[in-house]
Amino acid sequence: MSVSQLIEEAYTGLKSLVIGLGVTGKALMQPGVTVLYPMEEVERDNLVTYRGHVELIGKEEDPAVPRCVACGACVKACPSNCITILCPIAVKEGEEAGPVKMGPAPQKGSKTPGEFIVDFSLCSLCGQCAKTCPVDSLQFSDNPYMVSFDRKDFRIDLLARLQRMARDEAHAGE
Repeated sequence: MSVSQLIEEAYTGLKSLVIGLGVTGKALMQPGVTVLYPMEEVERDNLVTYRGHVELIGKEEDPAVPRCVACGACVKACPSNCITILCPIAVKEGEEAGPVKMGPAPQKGSKTPGEFIVDFSLCSLCGQCAKTCPVDSLQFSDNPYMVSFDRKDFRIDLLARLQRMARDEAHAGE
């Protein structure tokens, strides 16, 4: 290797080092984005791109009733098998009407789910359920503070959550 090649290689390396240090210096001068929880909490404005567990969206006229039509498209699209939708099974003619029986969605004649369960401990946050929903009834929550030591706490009843959120919103408006 000749002297001119060594000088050229050294020049290229130094140039690359200076550019890299410039990028690092700019990043150091910008304000930090890491939040040291629990000393400080994330501002809601910074959660625009946050993906928490999926949640149901209520109807405009009645926020406690989900838009979901219990078609089962989200269950079929979920690669993690973390969604369970159960619908009331219609009582056949001549059968005694006892306690409400539930079966997997879709059920013939059922337009609303009886239960909508998401196991967030299995969810990969891929968004396939929300993408495939024909009535846009699913969205990602913006709750970054869902923590627990028990895996059972991540099995979420989305219908009960939707009704609780609608009730809380109605009380806040009073």
